[in-house]
Amino acid sequence: MKIYTKTGDKGFTSLIGGTRVPKHHLRIESYGTVDELNSYIGLICDQEITLHDKDFLKQIQDRLFTIGSSLAADPEKSRMVIPDLHKEDIDLLEKEMDTMSGQLPELKHFILPGGSTMISYCHIARCVCRRAERLTVHLAEDSKVDDKVIIYLNRLSDYLFTLARKLGNDHKISENQWIPRL
Repeated sequence: MKIYTKTGDKGFTSLIGGTRVPKHHLRIESYGTVDELNSYIGLICDQEITLHDKDFLKQIQDRLFTIGSSLAADPEKSRMVIPDLHKEDIDLLEKEMDTMSGQLPELKHFILPGGSTMISYCHIARCVCRRAERLTVHLAEDSKVDDKVIIYLNRLSDYLFTLARKLGNDHKISENQWIPRL
């Protein structure tokens, strides 16, 4: 089987279900941004982080493939059985954030991205996650999108912020606090 199909050479692609749409379609932008996010999470996994954090991020990557599949399907025509996102997936993110937050100093300032490559990757992933969320919310205005997808992306951006703080704490890297000029 060849990786290329040549079916997208004129700027169109197929959704799951067969519907052809332009490659700039909001549905394509949504799942493409989720795929970009997944790649950045892969970069975080490649850093010097705990096995627990790597394993948790691998679970997130799996959920992002689930989300991507959901977003890639034409809600009107797809008959393919696609994995579901569950409320427990959202609960797990919240529980992990609560655990990490319990080990961190109280947040009293805005945090500027940076401090180390792994922290910066977390912040980049957080920003890409917010973009994926915005695009998915926009898509949901005109098309069916599972509410749990939007909630998961919202929690995931918070998780990535908290993970950046935790990794800095783990590696004794001071937070880059924003102190506004007055």
